[in-house]
Amino acid sequence: MQRYSALSVLWGGLTGQKNWRPVWGRPQPKPEYDVIIVGGGGHGLATAYYLAKVHKIRRVAVIEKGWLGGGNAGRNTTIVRSNYGIEGNTEFYEHSLKLWENLSHELNYNVMFSQRAHVNLVFSPGHRDMLARKYNIMRLNGIDGEYWDQDTLRRRIPHLDFAGRFPPLGAYVQPRAGTARHDAVNWGFARAATALGVDIIQGCEVTGFIREGGAIVGVEARQGEQEYSIRAEKVGLAVAGHTSVLAKKAGLGKLPLETHKLQAYVSEPIKPFLDCVLVYGGVGHFYISQSDKGGMVYGGHLDMYPSYAQKGNLPIYEDVAAACMAVLPALGRVKLLRQWAGVMDMSMDGSPFITKTDIPGLYLNAGWCYGGFKATPGSGYCFAHTIAQDRPHWANEKLTLTRYREGRLIDEEATGPTPKLH
Repeated sequence: MQRYSALSVLWGGLTGQKNWRPVWGRPQPKPEYDVIIVGGGGHGLATAYYLAKVHKIRRVAVIEKGWLGGGNAGRNTTIVRSNYGIEGNTEFYEHSLKLWENLSHELNYNVMFSQRAHVNLVFSPGHRDMLARKYNIMRLNGIDGEYWDQDTLRRRIPHLDFAGRFPPLGAYVQPRAGTARHDAVNWGFARAATALGVDIIQGCEVTGFIREGGAIVGVEARQGEQEYSIRAEKVGLAVAGHTSVLAKKAGLGKLPLETHKLQAYVSEPIKPFLDCVLVYGGVGHFYISQSDKGGMVYGGHLDMYPSYAQKGNLPIYEDVAAACMAVLPALGRVKLLRQWAGVMDMSMDGSPFITKTDIPGLYLNAGWCYGGFKATPGSGYCFAHTIAQDRPHWANEKLTLTRYREGRLIDEEATGPTPKLH
């Protein structure tokens, strides 16, 4: 793998950018692998990388029906945090955040991780007490968190509306949280995995599964007009909102998931305005940050009805715009540049699965709700461990499918609205 450095970037500029080599190719599927990962988003690519790097399993294929990072990995608001208060999620997301902190060095690729703080506004004494409980749990688990009173908030974010309908009383803050560049994360994992021998196969759709004696031993796939039967000892699913579709083909039956869409928006670029991730909860739901290009990146509630559409609608846009005006009225004249929706696999308790399934040879990574992007390195690390060792990593040992029939839900509604799924 060609290593990147300040010197190599300078030399590339001086030589007309002619010396860069492709960092991943377009391999044809081989007849057999040790592991197949279905889904070429951040979670699938990270899983393949850690399988090859940590567990030395190099005969790995990542099969993606579209293009690399073309699903939810490229359709999110890029927020990274670990401010969770329920056992199971608390340790997992903190493990993931620690991986984020060294990820650019690990991959030799700048993922543009910016620890600019996650600021959760407080609007009432009851809201403050609820967040205090969660942040106290975080502190007891060694996770950073602090409280800003109203004076501190006025000084740190002067654009907030302290005289409006919902004046913030203060904020709970995780200073180590922030944002990253979603494309850079995908490309960094793809580059590093390819260098370790992983095949990343794009434009290849999994159409079925190969079964022998009740176990899954491979996949049926189609790339263009060509049909393939690709065998593997183990198959992992990391396909986000399309989990239910593939799980049915694999024979898993009905999962505790529904597919919803989550909209996001980006404004035209403006001068530096907001140097943190700002969250408006308690009396609504809204989150916003500013990208490196100057655009305001923001979003809010799910659409609250099942859908595979990757587009938005006016009611959600109006709700999000009203929330923005309630806390940051200075943005009222800023124009919207673009809008999109990601397809979310919403679990019944708002928490994910990284687990073996009841079908031998099949492993599941799903149910990410609002937490998919921030979990990317942690999800890949734990999923790779689960696949390679046939047992969970300590950070994902509670994130199983069996928790529903065992009556130990990880109800994380306190971190954001989980829809009342039926």
